[in-house]
Amino acid sequence: MTDAGWTALLLAGQRPGVDPLAEAFGQEWKALVQVAGEAMLSRVAKTLLASPSIARVVIVGQHPDQLLIGDCGWLANAPGVSTAVSNSGIAGSIAALSGTSHAPWPILVTTADHPLLTVDMVEAMIAGAADADVAVGVVSSKVLLAAYPENKRTWLKFGGGAWTGANLFALASARARPALQAWSAVERDRKKAIKLIWHFGPLLAVRAMTRTITLAGALSKAGLRLGAIVKPVALPFAEAGIDVDKPSDHALAEQILTKRG
Repeated sequence: MTDAGWTALLLAGQRPGVDPLAEAFGQEWKALVQVAGEAMLSRVAKTLLASPSIARVVIVGQHPDQLLIGDCGWLANAPGVSTAVSNSGIAGSIAALSGTSHAPWPILVTTADHPLLTVDMVEAMIAGAADADVAVGVVSSKVLLAAYPENKRTWLKFGGGAWTGANLFALASARARPALQAWSAVERDRKKAIKLIWHFGPLLAVRAMTRTITLAGALSKAGLRLGAIVKPVALPFAEAGIDVDKPSDHALAEQILTKRG
């Protein structure tokens, strides 16, 4: 790695209370749950460090030092890896770090519960984010369900198809800050598509509900209100849309990783 390139913010915190997946596997922190014999945090960090476009990785969590144990202990002394304490919300934590000497632009955001992440996914996301201030990684229902028809996701339905998030976000520069502020306002509604869209005006919400606008069109219009270029990056990898939130996701991820070898 060099001093140039992207900063990866690796979100490894969790919401208040007991996380069901962590509890199911006897862990305090979800990021330390093992999938196919290795903690999710370790897997994602290795992928980011192996990605040519990534120059540094910042692990963000409520108590990040508590995560650097067991098979994640190597991260404590890994070149290019540092930690940061999160604050009251995801967007606020990202905003506080972004553009600092600790986490210079451009920034790729991903999560520790994405153990199926690959270098190809990371590089495709970064390539697809070109010319955008903010880019959101997504996977279409056609791509994901063709490979894993039984998998259940939260689908955002627009003209031209349905999409699920890939837990990948690209923030190019300080022009992304208004989008982070908007994200902070809608964090609680992140899995309720219409409530999310309603924050950008009733007309856009109606068009989304009637599917008379595409996802790209909706993000573009939302971006205009934010003074930023916002676009989706449609990833061709089914696994990019699968994070590990529940035991069924965990079982599927183990199967996939076992096949990968």
